[in-house]
Amino acid sequence: MTPMAGLPSAITVYEVGPRDGLQNEAEPVPTAVKAELVRRLLAAGLPVVEATSFVHPRWVPQLADAGELLDTLAGDLGDAARDLPVLVPNERGLDRALERGCRHVAVFGSATETFAQRNLNRSWDQQFAMFAPVVERALAAGADVRAYVSMCFGDPWEGDVDPDRVVETGQRLLAMGATQLSLGDTIGVGTAGQVGDLVRRFVAAGTPVDRLALHFHDTYGQALANVLAGLLAGVTTYDASAGGLGGCPYAESATGNLATEDLLWFCRGLGIDTGVDLDAVVAASAWLADARGRPSPSAVVRALTG
Repeated sequence: MTPMAGLPSAITVYEVGPRDGLQNEAEPVPTAVKAELVRRLLAAGLPVVEATSFVHPRWVPQLADAGELLDTLAGDLGDAARDLPVLVPNERGLDRALERGCRHVAVFGSATETFAQRNLNRSWDQQFAMFAPVVERALAAGADVRAYVSMCFGDPWEGDVDPDRVVETGQRLLAMGATQLSLGDTIGVGTAGQVGDLVRRFVAAGTPVDRLALHFHDTYGQALANVLAGLLAGVTTYDASAGGLGGCPYAESATGNLATEDLLWFCRGLGIDTGVDLDAVVAASAWLADARGRPSPSAVVRALTG
């Protein structure tokens, strides 16, 4: 362990594997396996585990069991299951989440026109009209709202993304009442200089850095370099997926998420506290790899499991 000057002493790891990781599987994972994965990740000390998404099963069939999964977890975890975040793409999704008493929901926006059309069936501007009643109703029900912004660094159809458009997208979502904004490198083309620049632009526009989170994909092997740039810019919340699972069903060039284990190993080497048991997360990912019948994409999982 060798600390580096200028870095925070602790970060929050926001685990997205059960939702963002498993939504890209070729075949749906059994509900019992998903529930066991969530239990193992919570037992490893991960402070936030995003469980699922209340999206129409026609669009993401891998998550068609969202209600059944939460009911199963409620039987195991009791009231604590209500604290597991869920993604709600629209008001119907919110209805399903509130029916189960969910206290944390998320909406998923786009910084680009093309991805908004493909992922949401809305224009870039129209997406905000769709999100507004979702956020308003969620807050009125006492739920916390997180907002994701996808395609923050590059878009497979449009190419380079204007960072000012990303800032505008994020600020409009925060103005609705979202308490945290996760900035996503959906196809993994971002580089460290871009990450630092985008965070500084948000701060210059009046967004407190503690309202920001970063979500990286490792398509070009840049995820941890981008984490370091984010740390130097003051961001202390990072999305990650156990075993490096994931991608995006609506962007074929999006490969796996930053692996939780790789992030934990990286932070441990820098003396950054995460409060998470690395060995327990590795064991959970190795167990899931056996259940899926193929090895984990995570470099740290492969190294520590031989």
